[in-house]
Amino acid sequence: MDYVILWLRGESADNQVGNLVGKTVNLIKLSVGTESVEGLSAWHATKRAQTDDGLPRHVTRMWPKREAEILNGGSIYWVIKGEVLCRQKVLRLDEVFGSDGIRRCAIVLEPELVRVAPALRRPFQGWRYLEMADAPPDLRKGQEDDVALPNELNRALAEIGVL
Repeated sequence: MDYVILWLRGESADNQVGNLVGKTVNLIKLSVGTESVEGLSAWHATKRAQTDDGLPRHVTRMWPKREAEILNGGSIYWVIKGEVLCRQKVLRLDEVFGSDGIRRCAIVLEPELVRVAPALRRPFQGWRYLEMADAPPDLRKGQEDDVALPNELNRALAEIGVL
């Protein structure tokens, strides 16, 4: 459709082109079985969790429909033991096939795990989109070693709206 006509009607052309220009979205995923950020890092160092070029990856059954937005600077935020604790930049999405012949998506990640301000998150299945405005901020360099609040206190403060 002609974008000038849309503009004259007062309609947004963004909807027609998928609103992708400059838009970025993240993913959020539970890191099941991981006890800490260090444990996630150790898993990513194993050959099973890497691509042929040695980059960490996460294989999932579903291919993200918002691929262009993810690849426009998005990250995957990892939930570890009920808290979002770190993120990794998404580099690309690779097509892989399981031993059952089913097509899957390998989310290829930057090796660096960036610590973020801890944020409580209830369990969910699979991955979800996480808008930039809802993503926890990165911790400043040197802040990573600050003592975190105990989980019980963190949860209580979140329940009353302090965190």
